[in-house]
Amino acid sequence: MWSRKALVACAPAILTACASLGPPQPPSLELPKPPTDLRAARKGDHVILTWTVPTLTTDRKTIRSMGPTRICRGSGELKQCGTPVGQTNTPISPPTPPGARKQKQSAAYTDTIPSDLLTTSFSAKVTYAVEVLNHDARGAGISNQVQVALIRTQPPPQELRAQVTGQGVVLTWTSHMPPNASSVVRYFYRAYRRLEGSQPSTLVGEVPAAGESNFTLTDSAIEWEKTYEYRVETVTAIAVEGKPAVRDEVQVEGDDTAEIKVFTHDIFPPAVPFGLQAVFSGPGQQPFVDLVWAPVPDLDLDGYNIYRREEGLPAVKLNAQPVRTPAYRDDHVAPGKNYLYSVSAVDVRGNESARSEETAEASPSRYDFHDHEITKSCLDRSP
Repeated sequence: MWSRKALVACAPAILTACASLGPPQPPSLELPKPPTDLRAARKGDHVILTWTVPTLTTDRKTIRSMGPTRICRGSGELKQCGTPVGQTNTPISPPTPPGARKQKQSAAYTDTIPSDLLTTSFSAKVTYAVEVLNHDARGAGISNQVQVALIRTQPPPQELRAQVTGQGVVLTWTSHMPPNASSVVRYFYRAYRRLEGSQPSTLVGEVPAAGESNFTLTDSAIEWEKTYEYRVETVTAIAVEGKPAVRDEVQVEGDDTAEIKVFTHDIFPPAVPFGLQAVFSGPGQQPFVDLVWAPVPDLDLDGYNIYRREEGLPAVKLNAQPVRTPAYRDDHVAPGKNYLYSVSAVDVRGNESARSEETAEASPSRYDFHDHEITKSCLDRSP
């Protein structure tokens, strides 16, 4: 039997152990936390929804299993999902290795707007939300809500074509757009390109759509010897009144044209050099002719070729390799000759421009050199 002293000594330990247990906790319902970063982008009649997949439950426990995600659509503010317009399986993020940073996982769903909801009103909108469910098809409520304009988009342009020129790829298309509906709504075209085999697209430029039927846009930011794919879309822009003196826009992208493929093969020479000047120097030194001209601004310029000829004879190229700067010294001149010079530009692929206008310069005879030296000597000795 326990003695009274032993029971008194053990009492604090027993009481402490009992106090640490506390009241029993209810079992976790494993309800995923509703997403708070739902985003929506409209493309023609489609709305692309994206959000971050929750990793914790409402009681801050790691989610072990998950059910589907409901797609909610309605007018005005949504109180609950109601009858979903679709659902998608919710991926679960793989376990994070110890010490590694937890990666967020995104989910996406594309909804098609029913044609009877589309309108010509620039103020009509539809509201979207999502509700992530657990494995028992129960949820903790809907996500944040986003609104999408319901204005009817315009069709894509027709007859999209592309032509490679020395200035870049020239895009042309036709379209018969209505005039801008009002000061609130305007239309314009947006052109994109992407490198064949890659996914990201690059914006080429924008062109106003009103009042014409034929359109042109030049993409001068290309790289040569590449294959690109181009597309054009029609954008409907709706002006939105914001803060005082601030006017914002909601832009709704229409459907794209079919992509067209272009290979940017460079067969185009640089610009022709101009402003060529020649100056002879000889007395008292080895005779030479200095040439200077205006630089050619082409980005793919490799250099210049220098040509010289005598009257009645064909021109001869003086340089073995392209001259990198817009200047050249011809130090192989003979006395008593009259030379005609011209210059061409060459790009990195060997395309050569036409030659510049010729400029003439004479190399005096040796007798002229001697007379020049005597005259100079006399002048130097004169009082």
